[in-house]
Amino acid sequence: MNNNFSLPLQDNSEDFSILADFMKGSSVESSVLNTEGQLAIDVVQTKDEVVVVAPMAGCRAENLELHLQNDVLTIRGERQSPLNNEADFFYRECYWGKFSRTIVLPVEVKVEMARAEFKNGVLTVALPKTKVDGNIPIVIVEE
Repeated sequence: MNNNFSLPLQDNSEDFSILADFMKGSSVESSVLNTEGQLAIDVVQTKDEVVVVAPMAGCRAENLELHLQNDVLTIRGERQSPLNNEADFFYRECYWGKFSRTIVLPVEVKVEMARAEFKNGVLTVALPKTKVDGNIPIVIVEE
């Protein structure tokens, strides 16, 4: 990598932060490694459950954390690259390192009945819905 490369860049917006660091001569990798990646997910529902599916190539089950509080699910983990960091990359598109994702669930779920499975690099979290009767009686109070 040529550390002497520079161009005038005055924009301090987040969109240009990695590019600005590169142009100042610092390593792009150091900027990226200090951040946490965001996990891609699918969230679907069936009649009885909300299901969250997240592919995580390179992650091991022991490096995963799941937290469920009320209607918020947080998934945290870390995936290690199988390649040597000193390798000479032609393309570097895969995110390796710590990642997280927080999801506000679309419906109320039974927290105590949540279950998760990690198989073939795919995390599946099944969250049974709380049954709420659509007919809620309204009490009329006279003054």
